[in-house]
Amino acid sequence: MSQDLDSTAFQGLERLCVEYSADGITTAPAYPGIERIEAQFRGNAFEPHRHDTYALGVTIKGVQAFSYRGERRFSMPGQVIVLHPDEEHDGGAGTNDGLQYRMLYLEPALLAECLTRGKVGLPFVDEPVIADAVFAETLLAALGELDLELDELFVADFTVRVAGRLAQHARTPERPLGYIAWRRARLARDYLEAHSTRTVRSGELEEVTGLDRFALARHFRAAFATSPHRYLLMRRLQQARAMICAGLALSDVAAATGFADQSHLNRHFKKAYGMTPGQWAALRRGFPPAPIVGR
Repeated sequence: MSQDLDSTAFQGLERLCVEYSADGITTAPAYPGIERIEAQFRGNAFEPHRHDTYALGVTIKGVQAFSYRGERRFSMPGQVIVLHPDEEHDGGAGTNDGLQYRMLYLEPALLAECLTRGKVGLPFVDEPVIADAVFAETLLAALGELDLELDELFVADFTVRVAGRLAQHARTPERPLGYIAWRRARLARDYLEAHSTRTVRSGELEEVTGLDRFALARHFRAAFATSPHRYLLMRRLQQARAMICAGLALSDVAAATGFADQSHLNRHFKKAYGMTPGQWAALRRGFPPAPIVGR
């Protein structure tokens, strides 16, 4: 199922390479359901953590080393990384030469909406490191110019192409939800997003969806690859991260996003992103001064 990387893919990667300066994370303008970053590191960068998104990326320079599903993994330049939602992993440079990579975080909801139209469930890819030049070029179409915003027409086509490559490498798709179960899971998701800064009780979701809490938990995980509780927590952390970028004090961020205090925010932030809010703020950079590579 894998496709070998050809010279064209490596030429594209060469255009993305920059001289190593210092550890840092460059973030791109956000699009609903999609986050994009470039990271440069030496040594171990991220402690064990887990997202509620698909993490799809391309190693640009160096060796990317990480632990995932009980094994130590290594990604070379041009190879694609596929990490599934709620799967614990760490990350860092595998050699002393440092590491450069670009990563796209895709919410399962966006992928599920695309796949539901084809009556296919969320795909599961066994191998987290894939040699597939088509997949790499597909991801780099969204990761090439991090200073530019994505538009709706591009994202629709991009999501379809990503879904196709994931399906190509998947062992088997998860069993798709029926229309009614999918609609009720979406009602729960929308309610959680609308009330993300406060505690949401199971009874509220039961009333909104018409499902008991256990049926809802099953359907929600099938639709979005995580639990309602964790989905709510990650939305709070996303808001917290945006407020940290805006320069707000961590104590104010914690209070505004529903955490008990700054220590509570720190613990959950580190579990989700592999570093503390202070470390992430120190590493974050602005956009590149100019486009790096055309689509």
